[in-house]
Amino acid sequence: MAQKLNRMGNSKEDRRVVSTENFGSEVMVESDLIEPRAFSEHDYIILRSYEAVVDGLAALIGPFCEIVLHSLADLNTSAIKIANGENTGRKVGSPITDLALRMLRDIEGSERNFSRAYFTRAKGGDLMKSITIAIRNGDNDIIGLLCININLDAPFSQILQSFMPTDEAKQAASSVNFASDVDELVDQTVERTIEEINADKNVSNNAKNRQIVMELFDKGIFDIKDAINRVADRLNISKHTVYLYIRQRKTEDGEK
Repeated sequence: MAQKLNRMGNSKEDRRVVSTENFGSEVMVESDLIEPRAFSEHDYIILRSYEAVVDGLAALIGPFCEIVLHSLADLNTSAIKIANGENTGRKVGSPITDLALRMLRDIEGSERNFSRAYFTRAKGGDLMKSITIAIRNGDNDIIGLLCININLDAPFSQILQSFMPTDEAKQAASSVNFASDVDELVDQTVERTIEEINADKNVSNNAKNRQIVMELFDKGIFDIKDAINRVADRLNISKHTVYLYIRQRKTEDGEK
């Protein structure tokens, strides 16, 4: 494991790993270079919309991955949402880091909306692999940053456990149609639903088409353009019959 390196090291290699402990003067110096700008209500709405992204990524990847949502409205308290902050000891209200500001400059000087992957060290010495993603408003101004930091020193058993399904999850797992276009998605979903209904001995032959259409409605397949025509052709029924079955399902669900 590499030793903790100072971000102001002289050699090129020294500058590859940067400590997140540097919340001192450099932060103030670099932050002074960012022009202050009043955020609009829409800017704040955009930033808040990313809070669910923070929670979702944390739930997907696991506790060894810290996700921080920064607002550039106030760099002294930029962290407005954080998941798994115990990896670096940060919390909501923590300031932006000097390295995040550097990544911001890199992004602004490139055609990308994300930084290169880089390595940092948390206060406790854990090695982190990180990436910074820019959040822009309608005027293409960067108003926030989404920083993802994976703790590479987390116990391997913890990392493995995060990606292994429980027995309950295995039983509940459902197959997904990774189709290349919407027509393929509709066709695959229809074929799979036909197989499911045909295998159900509780559904009579006369009721199978109706049940298939209702199942497809429950799966949201009719939200796709022209799905009704494709389903009608596959089941060899009229589209009016498909509409009838859909209305019946809506009635059963209490929809108007």
